[in-house]
Amino acid sequence: MKLYRVYFDVQEQASPKLDRRTRKRQATRQAISDAATRLFMEHGFDQVTIDEIAEAADVGRMTVFNHFPRKEDMFFDREDEVRGMVSAAIHGRDAGTSPVTALRLLAYRCIEDRNPLLPLFGAPLRFVATALASEALKARARQMCSEFTRVLAAMMAESVDRPADDPDAHLVAGLLVATWSIAFSEGYKVADTPGDAAAAGRVFLRLIDRGFQAAAGGATGTPYVEAG
Repeated sequence: MKLYRVYFDVQEQASPKLDRRTRKRQATRQAISDAATRLFMEHGFDQVTIDEIAEAADVGRMTVFNHFPRKEDMFFDREDEVRGMVSAAIHGRDAGTSPVTALRLLAYRCIEDRNPLLPLFGAPLRFVATALASEALKARARQMCSEFTRVLAAMMAESVDRPADDPDAHLVAGLLVATWSIAFSEGYKVADTPGDAAAAGRVFLRLIDRGFQAAAGGATGTPYVEAG
């Protein structure tokens, strides 16, 4: 099975078929995540302890660590969803659409749908503010960007039948992740100030277009920008 390829196709169908033990485990994990998120938003990430999270979720301390090895994992608990969304865009792209174009179109859909996985609008802005107030979370976010660059390179290489260590894939992935990160950062600056909320989306997409154009130029002649 290709990496994350069927994430969204099977998620809803598979859930009802999960055994009782698995469903219970997932419910416990979600309860811990919900309790942690509420405490982080109310008090700040660094001020909340594992014991406080365990008490709020009505579980033991070790149960928390069984589901989330690191405290930061409770904050960034939707990473798999982001990877699934990106993989679905790459592997499910229309014929004649390159991987880079598919990801650019994904950025536009995220803005159009105000996708909560791109926290630029409304309540999710508090998520970003909480992350920016914590050195631990900012460090983890940088680490996640590095990890995701490797994952994205492998996804794109796989989608065009190239090896996972293809240097062109890693070059393109690095450029795209950097573009997305900067576009989001600049969009957030606009979104976090009073005014036209749609302006944040316009700033984000303007930088996405510029960055993706640069990435396409750097990968000219490869299947990452020229669909077969």
